Parts: sequence; C-alpha cells; structure tokens
Amino acid sequence: MRIAVLQTDIAWEDAAANHRTLEPEIARAAGAGARLVVLPEMFACGFSMNVERVAESSDGPSATFLRAQARAHDVWLAGTLPERGDDGIERGDDRPANVLHLVAPDGTVHRYAKLHPFSHAGEDRSYRAGDAVITVEVDGVRITPFVCYDLRFANVFWQAAADTDAYLVVANWPRARAEHWRTLLRARAIENQAYVIAANRVGRDGNGLDYDGDSAVIDPRGRALATAAAAPAMLLADVDPAAVTRVRTELPFLADRRADVPHRAAAAEAPVAEPAVPQLASARS
Repeated sequence: MRIAVLQTDIAWEDAAANHRTLEPEIARAAGAGARLVVLPEMFACGFSMNVERVAESSDGPSATFLRAQARAHDVWLAGTLPERGDDGIERGDDRPANVLHLVAPDGTVHRYAKLHPFSHAGEDRSYRAGDAVITVEVDGVRITPFVCYDLRFANVFWQAAADTDAYLVVANWPRARAEHWRTLLRARAIENQAYVIAANRVGRDGNGLDYDGDSAVIDPRGRALATAAAAPAMLLADVDPAAVTRVRTELPFLADRRADVPHRAAAAEAPVAEPAVPQLASARS
C-alpha cells in the first residue's frame, strides 16, 4: 500500500485556512497513488491549548473536511483535531480530547484519543486522556495510530505489536527535541519489527516554537524509506505487511518479549564476616 505523509506549516488557530492549504495537497497525494494520506497532529489549528476557540464537535468543520476529502479522492485520511464528545461529558469531564480520525474512503471514521496528554505544555489541563489503543486494517495493512507524546512510552507500542504492521505517529514535535523524535521513531520500528509512519509539522506556531518536520517512513528493520527536511513536503513510500512477516520470521525477537517480569527493590544481604587471620608469634632471641 502506498502511503503519503503531508508535512505542512499550520496556520495558527485558523481551520479554514488550513483546509484550503491541505485540499490541493490531498488531491496531489491521491494522484500519486496514495491509499492512506497522513496529516500532522492538530492539522487544522496547531497545538493550541485555547480550547474555547479551537475545539470542535465530532461532526464539526474539520471532521467534515476529512470525511469529504476521503470520499472525494477515494483514500484513507488520518489527522487529529480537538474534539468535544459526549463520552467525556458522561464521565463528568467536559474537556475535549486530542482525537485522531482515521477516515475510510466511504466516510467511516475510526477514532483514537491521545493516551498521554503532554503535561510539560499543560495539555493535560486542557485535554482529557484517551483510554484505549486501536488497530485498524487499511487495505490489508494493520495500522495502529499514536499521537506525538505517546511516542515516548514504549509499553503501549509493545502491547499492540503482535497485531500491528505499521504504527502511525502524528505530531507537533518541536525543533528543541528533534533528536529525540528521530531516535524514538527508529527505536519503535526496530524493537517492534514494524513500519513507523510519522507526520510532523514545520514552521513556527503561535507560542513561538519552531518545528523542523523530520517526517519519515521507517521500515521494520529501522531503515528510512523516506524522510523530509524543514520545509513543507510530501513523502511517498510503499508498505508491505509481508515484509513485517519476513523480518519477524527471520528474527523472532517478539516471541522472547516478557511483559510479566516483576520489579522489586534489591534486598541488601548481611555482610559476611571475614575469617580471623591467625597472628604469628614474634621470634625471640
């Protein structure tokens, strides 16, 4: 299956402007044969904590845009938006969630809410956390999506590995920690023997943070199939679930993974008394 990653600059808190920018790019990706088109995190507004301004309903303008584009171009589309939903209100939490929409060509939507809001930036105060990982079969490829800060938590990637051919990671990951982004993407591919499809933004956001992109598609051995520098770009790469099977058969590392190992504080042992050393009598004249 051919993947297109759209690495874009994002107009701050301006959904309509971002929709206009993305529309021809999605058409271009579809024209290049992509079956799945991936957008950066918060593609319509940037990583804004101003939820009163940017949050939308599950059928708001950005969700509607994704469904319309998927239908118009007969592609799968992935991107996150700040979504208000009834499920949070029912639990007594009216904060929106940072929700990835994975939209099928017929308009069917699969939702994944970001598990780990980025507390360092106060995302946990503005957005509630998700509570489940999902895997969706997209044209025969098993796709498991994650969002930005989730990348730092290997355990959730491990939990899904056996049922995953490709991880999807969409982000607003800033220049200041770009080396972490590049390293962790390769690590997740290598340790889980799966593709990693990563979409990051470029430009400067409304908080004055700069982004270098570094979007990438990485294969199950950790090799980059496509990468982008610090400018708007479209990456194209083909992913093949048979390659995942081959790697896992040749190097069956996942079978040795143990999730049930207890962790305990080391118990100190009592010191062993050293044996007494006999003292030799001194010679007398």
